[in-house]
Amino acid sequence: MSPLRSHAGSGGRGGAAGSGDSGGGPATPAPQDPPAALPAVPRTGPVTWARDLAMGMRFAAGGGREGWIRTALTAAGVALGVAVLLLGASVPSLMDSWHGREKARENLGQKHDPKPADDTLLYTSVDTTYRGAQIRGRLVRPDGAHPPVPPGVRQLPGPGRMLVSPALKELLDSPDGALLRDRLDYRVAGVIGDDGLLGPRELTYFAQSATLRAPDGYRIDHFGKSWDPKPMRAPAVLLVIMTCVALMTPVLVFIGTSVRFGTERRERRLAALRLVGADIRTARRIASGEALFGSLLGLAAGAALFLGGRQFASVITLWDINVFPSDVVPGPLAAALTAVLVPTAAVLVTLFAQRGVTVEPLGIVRNRRAVRRRLWWRVALPAVGTLLLLPLAWQRPWTDTAPNTIRLTAGAMLLLFGVTALLPWLVDAVVRRLHGGPVPWQLAVRRLRLNSGSATRSVSGITVAVAGAIAIHMLLTGMQTGYAQAYAESGKLPRIGLWGSTDSWPQTQRALDALRATPGVTAARGTIDANVGRLPAAGRDPADEAHATVAVGSCAELRRLARVPSCRDGDLFVTDTRDADSPVSPGATIDLNPAIIVDDSRGPARPWKIPETARDARMLSPGTGPGRFSYDLLATPSALDVSRLKVPDMELQVDFDRDAEDAVEHIRNTAARINPTMNEFSVVDNPHDEQLGSVRDGLFAGAVITLLLIGAGLITSTVEQLHERRRLLSTLDACGTRRTTLGWSVLWQTAVPVVLGLGLAVGCGLGLGALLLTMIDTPVTVDWPVVAGMTAIGAGVILFVTALSLPPLWRMMRPDGLRTE
Repeated sequence: MSPLRSHAGSGGRGGAAGSGDSGGGPATPAPQDPPAALPAVPRTGPVTWARDLAMGMRFAAGGGREGWIRTALTAAGVALGVAVLLLGASVPSLMDSWHGREKARENLGQKHDPKPADDTLLYTSVDTTYRGAQIRGRLVRPDGAHPPVPPGVRQLPGPGRMLVSPALKELLDSPDGALLRDRLDYRVAGVIGDDGLLGPRELTYFAQSATLRAPDGYRIDHFGKSWDPKPMRAPAVLLVIMTCVALMTPVLVFIGTSVRFGTERRERRLAALRLVGADIRTARRIASGEALFGSLLGLAAGAALFLGGRQFASVITLWDINVFPSDVVPGPLAAALTAVLVPTAAVLVTLFAQRGVTVEPLGIVRNRRAVRRRLWWRVALPAVGTLLLLPLAWQRPWTDTAPNTIRLTAGAMLLLFGVTALLPWLVDAVVRRLHGGPVPWQLAVRRLRLNSGSATRSVSGITVAVAGAIAIHMLLTGMQTGYAQAYAESGKLPRIGLWGSTDSWPQTQRALDALRATPGVTAARGTIDANVGRLPAAGRDPADEAHATVAVGSCAELRRLARVPSCRDGDLFVTDTRDADSPVSPGATIDLNPAIIVDDSRGPARPWKIPETARDARMLSPGTGPGRFSYDLLATPSALDVSRLKVPDMELQVDFDRDAEDAVEHIRNTAARINPTMNEFSVVDNPHDEQLGSVRDGLFAGAVITLLLIGAGLITSTVEQLHERRRLLSTLDACGTRRTTLGWSVLWQTAVPVVLGLGLAVGCGLGLGALLLTMIDTPVTVDWPVVAGMTAIGAGVILFVTALSLPPLWRMMRPDGLRTE
């Protein structure tokens, strides 16, 4: 029996009818062959998965020019996401390295200062500001031949010399550093190594002064004292968390969108595989292999982009934080999770997408019955996110706790993802209600009614990116406006406060004379301030003792502080601002050497009796302005020996002319000549403006790049849809349809989802930004230029996609496209 007859004979009644004699008698039953063996059920284990995934990767690699374009777009989207994820994973190690170097080079003092020895030195901070730039300075004077040295310094510079950071040396050598060279009156003896710098752009110096005194500093015997940095304030915490959310959320959406580029062509290829015998599961695994190939390329490209991009870390400074490229290293666990989860996500997203279609042989890709998109769960996502954020907005003050951080992150992400989920439903709801209009409009609306999934998937990335950018920019604008208003209010009076140690009134008078002779100074006044207290008593905790403040100055200086009836050298005045617990009163005996803080080494008491002749004085505007304090006792130089006071400081107030060029820098130079350890209090520099402005610019640039990449994905999706309808386009062309008609239809087909997505993004961004500003008790301020800019970029994406889709459209509108073999 031939194989053909054997196969036919097993076909039931057809096989029986084909057998028997040629006569008309009854058919004789043919002998039955043994039943054919059923085909083996394909295995679905790891080997089968690996084989099918590898086949899909081969298809993606051998798809020709168009296939490589789709793979490149997928890789580009995944690469951007991977680079951002690796950057975010590098933040903990980056901050650990940054704080580690700060701890290693610093010593903020010890509970009990060591005694002078061969391995100790006097140490003090001499930070300064130059034209808005913060400059860290440290001044030392060794006690012996073997003093400790900080990291990055081989040996201490000699007296009158200093070691500087490369960035500070560059500034000092430039023409812009002329005034700074006068202030840092030390000879440059070398450069601080990288171990002693927080970042390559840090401005810092380390100098030795032979005149540094104990009251101006403190003694240490080592560097590297452990200390904990101050926690960030609530606005900064909010900004950091929301920046991470605003960066990560569109990246996750874009990765999910990127791996679905080329879906329609992929499904046609899967139909061909079904024709040659592949089952549904095999086809889906092969499709996952194609997406896996693009994601693996994107993973490698993202790692390369991250490694290349981190080389620019040295030129970026945010909140005075500048780091070395070697600091930007993701944690091993985070890097491993990124390497595993990104390809896994590509496979899962592809499998999930394949559930919505039925791939059959003969080149047929038939969508399942359209499921009406339900609204309730799409509204539930942003609603739950808003409910998580509202209690945080009502909390006064907002505190940085772990539960609050989790609620803020989860609420913001749910709100952004909820907008993404709302977009497909909104597009369907709108296009169902659009009727009539010009022919291009009707063609576009009809296409969106049939299949809006690919367009909304790409536009969802635009929605999330724009919403996050608007919210962050609102937060930044509110913070920036608040700082600007505070500095403007505090700086209405052009005044700088200075204070430093002193041991006599003549020294303070010389300082005032030098400041009055400084270019741009309109007035200078000051006193010597110190703390006094009650005499120690047995059984009384020194920390519970009442303290008072005393100001020593000439009669002219005291008249600027208080209203005195008459004054001559030797007079004392008791002010009206002292409280009931103040130890100051005429005839009272006070201690000029009180314990100011807990565990203070008080030393022997220095009793001093306030003369009975002390008169009353009324303070003028106490406690307002830089360097203005409320005093309990006012004394002229002859009435009180300044050398007996504990840590007397000269408190100086300097008024200047805003219009005088570099008046502030000249004042700082004079202060450095008076005493290098002089401290400054002023509101002439607003460091937050530049810091927040740089973050705004960076976020805006990132949003623009994201929108451009999403636009590239929209181009791919649009061209694929055009290719899918090439026969229809050829038919329309053969019937005389104008090319401009179809060109406008492509424009409207792209514009409708983008416009709706931008509308959702603006609404979500404004709502989220308002909640964030309410959390930090800041008036709601809308950054309208950014809103307009983002909207304009979205419109530009529409035109960009349409313009690049027209050439393929013209090529497909040819009558020869109707030819069939």
